[in-house]
Amino acid sequence: MKGHDLINSMLPDELILEIFRNLESKSSRDACSLVCRRWLTLERFSRDTIRIGASGSPDALVDLLARRFPNVTNVYIDERLSVSLPVDFGRRRSASHSSLSWLRLHFVSERSEAGASESDSYCISDAGLTAVADGFSNLEKLSLIWCSNATSAGLRSVAEKCRFLKSLDLQGCYVGDQGLVAIGKCCRQLEVLNLRFCEGLTDTGLVELALGCGNTLKWLGVAACAKITDTSLEAVGSHCSSLETLSLDSEFVQNKGVLAVAKGCSLLKNLSLQCINVTDEALTAVGVFCSSLESLALFSFQRFTDKSLCAIGKGCKKLKSLMLSDCYFLSDKGLEAVAAGCSELSHLEVNGCHNIGTYGLESIGRSCMRLKELALLYCQKVGDEALSEVGKGCKYLEALHLVDCSIIGDDAIYSVATGCRNLKRLHIRRCYEVGSKGIIAVGNNCKYLTDLSIRFCDSVGDEALVAIGQGCPFLRHLNVSGCHHIGDAGIIAIARGCPQLSYLDVSVLQNLRDMALAEVGEGCPLLKDIVLSHCRQITDVGLDRLVKRCKLLESCHMVYCPGITSAGVATVISSCTNMKKVLIEKAKVSERTQRRAGSVISYLCVDL
Repeated sequence: MKGHDLINSMLPDELILEIFRNLESKSSRDACSLVCRRWLTLERFSRDTIRIGASGSPDALVDLLARRFPNVTNVYIDERLSVSLPVDFGRRRSASHSSLSWLRLHFVSERSEAGASESDSYCISDAGLTAVADGFSNLEKLSLIWCSNATSAGLRSVAEKCRFLKSLDLQGCYVGDQGLVAIGKCCRQLEVLNLRFCEGLTDTGLVELALGCGNTLKWLGVAACAKITDTSLEAVGSHCSSLETLSLDSEFVQNKGVLAVAKGCSLLKNLSLQCINVTDEALTAVGVFCSSLESLALFSFQRFTDKSLCAIGKGCKKLKSLMLSDCYFLSDKGLEAVAAGCSELSHLEVNGCHNIGTYGLESIGRSCMRLKELALLYCQKVGDEALSEVGKGCKYLEALHLVDCSIIGDDAIYSVATGCRNLKRLHIRRCYEVGSKGIIAVGNNCKYLTDLSIRFCDSVGDEALVAIGQGCPFLRHLNVSGCHHIGDAGIIAIARGCPQLSYLDVSVLQNLRDMALAEVGEGCPLLKDIVLSHCRQITDVGLDRLVKRCKLLESCHMVYCPGITSAGVATVISSCTNMKKVLIEKAKVSERTQRRAGSVISYLCVDL
């Protein structure tokens, strides 16, 4: 009935709050807060997360947000992001502007009196962290990403007033030991701590934190902290018995520290190490003491051998994910030991381990039947026989990534396609022995394929994409960049057979013409991203046919396309209201187009 608000009169606050909590996007929540004053108030009370950039007077903005949203428990501040000033929905626009302007002036005045430089006012400082502490006393998660002006004084304020803090990310912050000591003393529920690139920390801070709240710590990340040594890890091993995840990247940590963690943290599930001074002794201890280990990532190890992987295979029976990157002294023997002992392995990545070859991967195919994702990068000694075994034994494989594997060819892809019919993602780059035969087998057997990337595979032609178009109706992502034998016929088959396509990269296809783009426009209405760069036969005509149908298009890259002119660029801008990025040469953007959509246009830099 006109004049009656049935929703507000019938629904209690608790139900409306629950509805707000289930809204997925911030824009939806903002729209709801505009309905009436009651919804505005309730939406403010229901919001538990805010994300802001640490630029444009962030200290003042934090103070404003703290008063608006008193129940926030998660705060993310990232100095790499630009700030988005909020609209005060509860007042008139002018009132909101005046309120924020007063905050800015008040903040700048205080900073000036304190002698701070003008550039400092664009980064969150200790004053901003104090505002966080004062405004969000129930804070549970705080992320300060590359906030270079935050110091121990601000972190101490957070520690003293936010005693329910469970997660703290200080990546790139130059905080000192005093701040970390305060966190250890006051935040006795801390579970997650990220100290990547915290160059101001020493062993003193991390040791005191471990003494204070080590019994609750479950996740720890340390990278590029030159003053963190084995002393800190010994404290972690002694006091952090609940630790489940450790990510360590350091030139200064040696066996002693890793040994202490392995012996003291028996619940460890996830371990990532990039420590050039760690040897077989430490990794063997991990295999002996960490029987709950599920994920292991080893980067740039030059001082350990197959002995380490044999220990992992023998002791870590629950291992599900293994990543080996640039581990030069590992061979098939180590991988065979993992295959024999870790039958639950579901994810394997081998990157640049030049002594691992066909035999090691054959062992994986025979023993790890639960494998779901396999990535082989720069594996010059792995041949077709390895993937043939994977095709026979790993029926649940969903993703295969191959990069610069020079002796893997069609027979390998055929075996995987016929044996792993649940394959959803196939990425192949610069594997020159892979041709149309293998991709045709994928089209004939892998009907659930959603993501196909075959970049710079010169032997793949149109007949391969015809098979994909006919057999893979759920395809959403296609990248055929640099496949010179693919032309109109292949792309037309995709357009007619894959209506769910949302991403298409056809860059460097010299035989692609406007007719194919017109078919894509007709058959792929859900397309959001397209890359046309270096397609020399595409013109404004094809571009016009494409954008008139693909109304959801958000990005378009079209550099070095001589047939596309300023008129074509203007057509893209005027037809695609959702456009977020257009990459084009500056000479092809008219003044009118620049005025209309300058914020979404990115220029190719050619004047270097």
